[in-house]
Amino acid sequence: MPLIDHVEWTDTVDGSRLRVYPTNAGRQTTFPGTDERAWQEVLTESPDADTPGMRDQFICHWIWARLVEPNKTSWNLEPWRPAVGYQATVDARCNPGGPER
Repeated sequence: MPLIDHVEWTDTVDGSRLRVYPTNAGRQTTFPGTDERAWQEVLTESPDADTPGMRDQFICHWIWARLVEPNKTSWNLEPWRPAVGYQATVDARCNPGGPER
């Protein structure tokens, strides 16, 4: 069962953004290791997303955004955000370098 429905690149005032659309299963699963499986699904659809900062943003959304905002339509990952490590990404509410605009 897929965890990611689809992804799409968009352009914003700040730069490129990868919108990740999880499936219902992706929103609800609690099985260990599904975060990495879902990330691999993202990379299958968009190999350009394979950067440390993008991965940290994705894992942050996978773990925290699903709890805080479970019905958010998409999780937005931006390659222009600084790669600051996972904990600093979490501390920045998944958006290191400033809030989403």
